[in-house]
Amino acid sequence: LCSTSVLLSTPLRALSTLRMSTPKHIVVVGGGVQGSSVAYFLSKHKHNKSDDVKVTILESQSIASAASGKGGGFMARSWGDGGSTQQLHHLAFDLYEELAPQLGCTTYRKLPVLSVQPGKGGVGKALKSNKVKSYMPGWLDGNIGGANVMGRGDDTAQITPREFTNKLLEACSESVSVVYGTVTGVETNDDNTITGVCYTVATDDDDDDDDASESVVMDCDALVVSAGPWSCAAEDWFEGISLPMEGVKSTSIVFQSDNQVDATALFCGEDYRFGTHLEVYPRPDGTIYLCGIGGSEYISTQELKAGAYRDECNANPTRVQAASDSFREMSASFRSSCSGPDVTQACMRPCPPDALPYMGPIPGYEGAFINAGHNCWGIAWAPACGKAMAELVLDGHSSSVDLSPFDPSRFSVKRSGGRGRKKKGSSVGEQW
Repeated sequence: LCSTSVLLSTPLRALSTLRMSTPKHIVVVGGGVQGSSVAYFLSKHKHNKSDDVKVTILESQSIASAASGKGGGFMARSWGDGGSTQQLHHLAFDLYEELAPQLGCTTYRKLPVLSVQPGKGGVGKALKSNKVKSYMPGWLDGNIGGANVMGRGDDTAQITPREFTNKLLEACSESVSVVYGTVTGVETNDDNTITGVCYTVATDDDDDDDDASESVVMDCDALVVSAGPWSCAAEDWFEGISLPMEGVKSTSIVFQSDNQVDATALFCGEDYRFGTHLEVYPRPDGTIYLCGIGGSEYISTQELKAGAYRDECNANPTRVQAASDSFREMSASFRSSCSGPDVTQACMRPCPPDALPYMGPIPGYEGAFINAGHNCWGIAWAPACGKAMAELVLDGHSSSVDLSPFDPSRFSVKRSGGRGRKKKGSSVGEQW
């Protein structure tokens, strides 16, 4: 049976010490861009080459099945400057630029960004402005208000996240395996060291039971929970940890053009006619991706722990129509030539209460880590998070990123009562 030990919550800094030994089998829960980045960097880490570390991704659906297969893939190097996430923005942006050609990604490119307001008469004014006209895309030829430059393409870029996720796993396929199943808990020894992960897999039987499954235990000595919004389920796997999470479920759509579309992204102001604040990302394949559609739904921690929208997450038809109408208002070209949208979809972004991710060791356990809750920047930060977590797991600390602002125990309440005990040499008192 899978079980966890009853422990007092311990601060991150008390457990951020060097591991006594390098783990031999690391399980990463989640096959999105975050989990795949962790697996990739674990496989490429210097310890792995000498100690032959085995890495397994445990994914409940399919690779990049959620936001990593439906997100916009926009990144901005300087947009986090001055805050605790600046290091993630900078490192990830630089890693994408380095890794994309190495992995053979065709959808990565730098591109400028305009801020566009709803209204009329703005296209003509923008084309007369020396500051703006060179960034105006040809497809932005409808009704807009003001347009201003937000980024000139030196520190803003894009990639299609599904491609990047798949390319990462292709590059480490000899040392990273993928297993499908839904995690239900962990196994630990008497010292609260991870010894296995418990999960269920669907079974084929003759009873016409669509929910038939069997329980399996996979032996491992390290575990990284990186399952997006559903990572909050780890509250039930590890005693003493609180991981509040809200899932923001939003619709996105994609238009396909018969021609190449100019590479300028748009961040649009609130359009009260349609209830939208569009983000518009033209892609190298001739498609235009739209999000910022409005009408998002907010999914509670308890609903996420129960698996809400993990198996199926569909678009809101009302918001699809609103976004289509809003975009066609801005683009006469698409209004006249495109009957789409060609893709309608929805996904969730994982949001802790302070909008900062959970990145670090699970307090009170040896070999247990979490990397989740990256809000709207999960795709943009993925390679930096993967590199930092690989260093933490294999070296005992991250040399690339200061993880202290992202302490997974920051919302956990220290428990009182019950007999105290010593844990890893630190006295926690003798309470009764």
